[in-house]
Amino acid sequence: MTAPLTPPPPPRDQSSHEPWQPPGDPGNPGDPGAGHPAHGLQDSSAGQSDQDGPGWKTEVIEAVVVTVASAVGGVLLGVLWWWLAPHVPLVGDVVDKSWVVYLKDSEGEQAVGVDGTFTLLAVAFGVVSALVVFLLRRRGGVPLVAALALGGLLASFVAWRLGVWFGPTKDVLAHAKAVGKGVTFSAPLKMGAKGALLAWPVAALVVHLGLTALFGPRDPEPVYLQPGPVPKDGYGAPTA
Repeated sequence: MTAPLTPPPPPRDQSSHEPWQPPGDPGNPGDPGAGHPAHGLQDSSAGQSDQDGPGWKTEVIEAVVVTVASAVGGVLLGVLWWWLAPHVPLVGDVVDKSWVVYLKDSEGEQAVGVDGTFTLLAVAFGVVSALVVFLLRRRGGVPLVAALALGGLLASFVAWRLGVWFGPTKDVLAHAKAVGKGVTFSAPLKMGAKGALLAWPVAALVVHLGLTALFGPRDPEPVYLQPGPVPKDGYGAPTA
């Protein structure tokens, strides 16, 4: 009497995936997902070039352009400051055969108005510069932010020196002698609070950072690949 023979295992389904071949592999023509990328993989690669940015070389060039343009804008700020700033009235007189100059209105606030005018104009220029930069390039970056700060500071310095140069002469005694005794004339344009030079760069940084945070590009959402079906043998058990 012979022992019963063990029945041979049923043939493996050719349409099932091999353990070493994931679903969607182009090498498996029987797989319905063959030739198609995994779910979510294409979306992450599509926006990769946009998130990487233009490159450091382009960012440095843009930063130089922003710095130079801001410094040139300081010329307009200086002209407006010289034109809109209130004049401090002075009067010359002769005391003991010597010329003296004093304020015509000792309680006037024209000197404070000079600094206030510069500060308000500088803040407006800083807001406009940040808005223009953001509209032209809707993303942040260390070089661009540094250019806004440095360019605003250079522009404020240029405006300050240009306004002083356009204003009345600094030689008040010679000016008093030229206009005559008791005649009112304007004092030299002077900035009493040097902190006004920071109004442009601070305003530009705050506005640009705010616009970037509100309307700038967002980081892509994390992509999770969906696992494919586990290959099984003819008995329904997972293959090793």
